[in-house]
Amino acid sequence: MHVLRLPVLLLSLFAAWSVHAQDLAATCHASSSYDVTLKPGSLLFDRPAPAPFHVELQQGTLRTDGAAVKLNAEDEDRLALFERDLRALAPRVRTVARNGVDIAAQALRAEAGGMGLGADTRTEFNRRLDAHAAELKRRISVSQSTHDWQGDAANQAMNQIAGDLLPLLAADLGQQAINAALAGDLQAAASLRDRAADLTTALRPRLQSRLQVLRPQVEALCPSIQRLAALQQGVRGGSGQPLDLLQVGP
Repeated sequence: MHVLRLPVLLLSLFAAWSVHAQDLAATCHASSSYDVTLKPGSLLFDRPAPAPFHVELQQGTLRTDGAAVKLNAEDEDRLALFERDLRALAPRVRTVARNGVDIAAQALRAEAGGMGLGADTRTEFNRRLDAHAAELKRRISVSQSTHDWQGDAANQAMNQIAGDLLPLLAADLGQQAINAALAGDLQAAASLRDRAADLTTALRPRLQSRLQVLRPQVEALCPSIQRLAALQQGVRGGSGQPLDLLQVGP
């Protein structure tokens, strides 16, 4: 769900750097075709298609694609509550996302701890891991838009983290394989080489399994999301169609 993808699960190694669309969709049955930006005085929803492309809420007023929409008093109250409640939900989503980063970092540290890494590699891995986790949590804390976590920006951040951490582990496993081969243990050497080659594929499902502890925290967001969906019901945009900023299924 775009509306609450602040910042959103990591696309690769850090699978929990945010609450991802699939998790909210699966857990809360929620989705949206819009991105949302929390501006200082309003909420802006935007999407490439179909119209309306831009929907802005500001203290009970509504604008679609730049044009003011006339509302009755009940709809003004509904949208004012919608804006208030969405702003109140954002820090809760950020908290879940930061918790996800912490859990992912702990899981990675535990995985690395079982690889028999050299002392220097362990120290450098932990230093890099802590730095990446701190930066992700900082970005989560300051983010005001779901645009921060989509497309090239998200992929670039994830690739940078994976590109920094995985080669460090693979190099150490490769050296262990060489040492095993020199010692005559060819079976161990082959196993270590396979582990190094399949590092990303092997780590991902184990990390995702560890991250299931986040599920109750995501579930706790569902009543607030359902309330948002209910508040928008009956409100219509400039062309008379339902506002439909957020969909929640059975």
